[in-house]
Amino acid sequence: MVRKLCVVLAVLMTLSLSGCGYNELQRQDESVKAAWSEVLNQYQRRADLVPNLVNTVKGYAQQEQQVLTEVTNARARVGTIQATPELINDPEAFQKFVQAQNQLQSALSRLIAVSENYPDLKSNAIFRDLLSQLEGTENRIAVSRNRYIKSVQEFNSTVRQFPTNLTAMIFKMNVKPNFSVADESTIATPPKVDFGKGPASPTAPAPAPRGATPPVPGGNAPAPAPGTTPAPAGSKG
Repeated sequence: MVRKLCVVLAVLMTLSLSGCGYNELQRQDESVKAAWSEVLNQYQRRADLVPNLVNTVKGYAQQEQQVLTEVTNARARVGTIQATPELINDPEAFQKFVQAQNQLQSALSRLIAVSENYPDLKSNAIFRDLLSQLEGTENRIAVSRNRYIKSVQEFNSTVRQFPTNLTAMIFKMNVKPNFSVADESTIATPPKVDFGKGPASPTAPAPAPRGATPPVPGGNAPAPAPGTTPAPAGSKG
């Protein structure tokens, strides 16, 4: 009798949890975790490319120490943040991680822009291969971030809707942090670099010969030098 009662209670509990959206919340939560794991994998892939890229550029452009240092420091800042699945449950830590990744992306963009000044570097096979890998990785990052954004939007909508919001409250399923519009516009906009020369400055008029009298405003002929008699009009010299 007791066993049958336990079975009935278990069935009722299962039905109640299904009806209040518990299973759907669990499914969406797992989807968010999977999407975030892929984002982390692609970010790590980019970080792994940085040392070889910096060393290759350094061999051809040692004078670009400022840019090289910026990239190295940006990668170091990324490494100081623990990239774990728990980040998506801590909005503050999530934002710090995203900011560090954006700084690394900006530093890499400046490094690539600087490389345009070095034809020998651009023709290097290793450098071209690294750039190709970096470009592919940036594309994968954009795709994985987009999947994460959609997964979080779906989860957060469910958490806020009635009656699933009550279930989320009971099981402490809070809304998860997401990438902002500013983050997406940053990653989608390529850096604008202009290596052309600036517009030429206006050419100054040539200075008048030494000892010459400047023309009188209004187009009149210059005044005769002191001690000379002006020649009559029409006379031949």
